[in-house]
Amino acid sequence: MIVGLALVCLNVTDLDEAKTFYVDVLGLQVGLDQTMDGQRWLTVHAAESPELPMMLVVPEPPLVEEPVAGQLRSLIARGYLSIGALRTDDCRRTYTELAARGVEMTEEPTERFYGIDAGFRDPFGNHWRLTQPRNLAEIRSVTDTESF
Repeated sequence: MIVGLALVCLNVTDLDEAKTFYVDVLGLQVGLDQTMDGQRWLTVHAAESPELPMMLVVPEPPLVEEPVAGQLRSLIARGYLSIGALRTDDCRRTYTELAARGVEMTEEPTERFYGIDAGFRDPFGNHWRLTQPRNLAEIRSVTDTESF
């Protein structure tokens, strides 16, 4: 039986730059940064969620053959391989903090049926949502009474 997510993979084009951005700029923590079986394994996670790591992966040989690897890098740069949203307890405050650190913010915090949400991009082109979510009961109560 599936009980949840164990690992999320994010395609980037440079592991050192990705580590700097996700750890030093966004404030995530390194879970693993080791070379094993000839490949660098780099995972990061929120301090409060070490059980859900994000593995940073560069699409390149030998894992991905050319020319597919080049096509994937092009899709990353255009933001087509983005994976979702990062959770925050205060979207407006986190938005302001990240903007002050030089993060490319693409959308200001906005109230949505699922919570408060903003947008940003990482240095590689990946689009991210920064979300202060409502709980499921609140979302259901809002969506039952409003039409979207």
